[in-house]
Amino acid sequence: MDNLSKRLLQASCAVALSATAIQPGMAQSTGKLLKTGNKFFEQENYRASIPYYEQVLAKDPNNAKALFNAGIAYLSFDKEKASDYIYKAQRLKPKVSKDVEYWLGRVDHLNYNFDEAIAHYQSYNATLKAKKSNEVRRQEVAQLIQHSKNAKVLFNSPKDIFVKNLGPSINTQYAEHSPVISSDDKVLLFTSRGQYTGAATNKKKLAADGEYFEEIYESRRIDDENWEKPRSLGQALVTKGHDASTQLYDNDSKLLMYRDDENGDIFSSDKVNGEWTAPKKLNSNINSKAYESDAYITPDGKTLYFSTGKYSEDGTLDLYYSTRGSDGDWGPAKSMGGAINTKYDDDSPYLSKDGKTLYFSSRGHNTMGGYDIFKSAYDSIGHKWGAPENMGYPINTPDDDSYYRLSPDGSYAYLSSYRIGGYGEKDIYTINYIKNATVKGKVFAKDSTTVIPGVELVFSGKQADNTPLSFRDVSKPDGSYQVAMLSGRTYQVAVSKDGKNIETQEFAIPVSTNDSTTITKNFYIAYIDTSMASMYPFSKIYFDTDKYKLRPESIVVLNDIAQKLVAAPGLNIQVEGHCDSRNTDEYNMVLGQNRANAAKKYLVTKGVADTRLTTVSYGERRPAAPNDSPENMQLNRRDEFRVVLKEGETMPMTTPAAAPAVGAPMGAPTTPPAAPQPPLPGKSKAKMADGTKVKTKVDEDSDKVKVKTKGAAGEKSKTVSKNGEVDSKAKDATGAKDKVKIKPE
Repeated sequence: MDNLSKRLLQASCAVALSATAIQPGMAQSTGKLLKTGNKFFEQENYRASIPYYEQVLAKDPNNAKALFNAGIAYLSFDKEKASDYIYKAQRLKPKVSKDVEYWLGRVDHLNYNFDEAIAHYQSYNATLKAKKSNEVRRQEVAQLIQHSKNAKVLFNSPKDIFVKNLGPSINTQYAEHSPVISSDDKVLLFTSRGQYTGAATNKKKLAADGEYFEEIYESRRIDDENWEKPRSLGQALVTKGHDASTQLYDNDSKLLMYRDDENGDIFSSDKVNGEWTAPKKLNSNINSKAYESDAYITPDGKTLYFSTGKYSEDGTLDLYYSTRGSDGDWGPAKSMGGAINTKYDDDSPYLSKDGKTLYFSSRGHNTMGGYDIFKSAYDSIGHKWGAPENMGYPINTPDDDSYYRLSPDGSYAYLSSYRIGGYGEKDIYTINYIKNATVKGKVFAKDSTTVIPGVELVFSGKQADNTPLSFRDVSKPDGSYQVAMLSGRTYQVAVSKDGKNIETQEFAIPVSTNDSTTITKNFYIAYIDTSMASMYPFSKIYFDTDKYKLRPESIVVLNDIAQKLVAAPGLNIQVEGHCDSRNTDEYNMVLGQNRANAAKKYLVTKGVADTRLTTVSYGERRPAAPNDSPENMQLNRRDEFRVVLKEGETMPMTTPAAAPAVGAPMGAPTTPPAAPQPPLPGKSKAKMADGTKVKTKVDEDSDKVKVKTKGAAGEKSKTVSKNGEVDSKAKDATGAKDKVKIKPE
């Protein structure tokens, strides 16, 4: 309702009906009730009009005129109810008012229905006859259409901002605004039109709009979330009109404030012995007979920025500044320039501590509607302020957002705003940028305490504007991972190992507004270890350039692999074909597949079942070495062999039993590795999952390993391994014996 009020503070009413408001008599007729409600409505005393309209509607629910006017009145403090009332009035009586399309546009805009708002404004514009008296109205509608277009763009590109209401200790059903924070961030001064206990007696009277006059209050912080009950700053700062807080400065010893004097002026008060003195008006370079709304003094005390209607033709507010002269008083006012000031109201200036960023409120520029918060950066080379930038949604909304003030450390801000979900009319909010949270934990096998290393976790989410986010880590040998990622959203977590997806989980991270939040999240995944290469370290085979014919030395390696596969019939492997980077990726994928197929075909001829062998080509995508020399390229022209298990299977035991690899996990296969790593000297005992007891002894030079096993059913084995030679004896549960000797080739 921008055209119904000059000042943001006086623009709207509170939602709850005051006990001191005029109460209509129950015995009055519907006609008299409607007439009385209309009288207050025309005076813009919407608070007083509401009870009369509601009594009309209690008797006549379909009274279109009462619904329409009540809807406009509710627009000040209940946007959704306002929409319901005006839409119902229009359905009952399409021509309830010649301005009905205008007001439907207003309620749709404030309720975030921007396309519908534009359509209503356009319909309304079509009803305005082409005559000079309607030109101002046409310009206003054109601006409102642009507001809806701006709002649609900004709403669809939100910032990662956390907006938080200061709560019922500060905010009421009435308007609260103009937050001023002390230098230690422990005391909040603000302005309210509420009826707090202890308010000065002359404030009990109502202003012409049915609201209480503005008064300055103080509240002390209890903790990060709570504030003490506000108290009035005292009689010295109270008048019969409006008084509003603007800024604490000079080490919190002075208060800059607004007072309802000569249409509104800027005053200053000193704090002496803990009490505020009678405010003094700033000089005529700052104040005038026009409306001065808000001001800010820089930390060095040398410059004052303020808003005034003195220099505009129609009394709209512009931003000016003044520097302190040698006499200690403020010098002539100078305009902030055309980059900042518009033909609409520009108000509430505030500077960052370093003086490089100006924050202000404006009804011009690309506002979403009403006042929006803008910022402008100072160009120290050109000595001018840059083009203002709308701070975006959700800092700004389709309604009034003003009085943006940074906290002392600059990590968050305060502002006054009338938005859906508040306590009534304008409330005071904090604005925090959403920060990263550190998420850490471990990856376990499901329903166990076994950690799983090498698991890739990819957290995928979106920023507020739907820009994709992705954070990644791989679990360490102890199963741990740690990721710092943007909080306040739900992530899809893709869990994979060895390039194969295991599962996808969903994980929500609450909003964090600091950089020290840590969240522990353990993942329990349905995973069966399919990488037994440490138990079966099959050698690689290599190929000539652009060939997939098996070399003679490759036949020797494949014979060894076939022998081990025949000895372990439950063992399955994947043959992986690789290439250097000499040809295209597409060509190399085919060549890699041919190399894998060549090895598989040979193993089948040696008695390995086809169903136990799978093949895959990685082409040039997984190089073993950089493709920067003939020697390295040879390393990349290869086949690798990886042990795989089908889900639900366990690694098989070979027959006859042989020594398990030293240091292998319990339950590992007992086929000795072709090229084991030197074991550590000493003795060890272990009990396997099936009850088998294993004793291992390694001599001082690590060249001789003796392993004894004893099964739960009485089966025994003894294996001695020295310098690659294996001598194994075994007896099963029936007493049958077997011997195996393996000598290196």
